Amino acid sequence: MLCVARCLLMAPTRLHLAKLFVGNLPFDTHRKDLTALFEEHGGKVDSVKIIEDRMTGRSRGFGFVVLADKEAAEKALANLNGFSLEGRTLRVMMATAQD
Repeated sequence: MLCVARCLLMAPTRLHLAKLFVGNLPFDTHRKDLTALFEEHGGKVDSVKIIEDRMTGRSRGFGFVVLADKEAAEKALANLNGFSLEGRTLRVMMATAQD
């Protein structure tokens, strides 16, 4: 019971975050580069994850960016979907939950 109450008290800070899928990334893109790009075009970035191949450790060309709120995510989506990064056109959309 105590754990449930503690979790509920901590949960609101994470509920306001908005997660974006970012596809067609250049393979040499690093987390810090993606963070800077999204902060410039959207707002406060909470976290960035670039998905890598398990065997080679090489980027698979997509990732996820979590922004501080829905408004920042919508601004980043509007500004960066179709944005050219190192000759590649980014595909940005709201991430969907996996069931």
